[in-house]
Amino acid sequence: MLYIVLVLVLAALGLLVAALITANSLWAWISIGLSVVAGLLLVFDWLRRRKKRAAEAAAPAESEEPEDSEEADDSASAEKSAPDDEEKPEDAEQTVLMPAAGELSDTDEAPEPQRNGDPGEEKSDPADVAIVSDLEIEVVVVDEYPRYHVTTCAWLETRDTIPLGIGEARQLGFTPCALCAPDAEIAGQHRDKTKADS
Repeated sequence: MLYIVLVLVLAALGLLVAALITANSLWAWISIGLSVVAGLLLVFDWLRRRKKRAAEAAAPAESEEPEDSEEADDSASAEKSAPDDEEKPEDAEQTVLMPAAGELSDTDEAPEPQRNGDPGEEKSDPADVAIVSDLEIEVVVVDEYPRYHVTTCAWLETRDTIPLGIGEARQLGFTPCALCAPDAEIAGQHRDKTKADS
């Protein structure tokens, strides 16, 4: 079908060139007619393929339905015959895919730090921002991400970092990372240092 369309389009192009050279409008109209026929053939082919794909998709779905009903009957009889204490295969698969109720609220475990995407922005205390802005302590940034971090940030992992002074990072528009909280940490270290020096 596509070969026929290709031949029609090439013929229409040849007739268009002939119409331009000879200044005969009949050749131009024939070229337009061939182009329309080629377009209609493309639409017809697209509809035919779409219908064929829909039929192919419906055929496997129909063949799976009787199997599903047999599996449902088998699982229902297995549930009736198995005691409640034993774990059923369906439940085992469910626990792998989705934790059971009560397992979601483990308060002993610390939340996993966000390792993909952009970490959130630290809500910095204005006093910390004032202290940090005057310091020339080095922080690191990652290309294409708008946050600056302390070197021990868990989000950095094996990413390539660029060292910058914290004042320069702020001037360039970088904001503090919510995971490592560089403003709070650096301001706290500066306060501790000034207390020790006093």
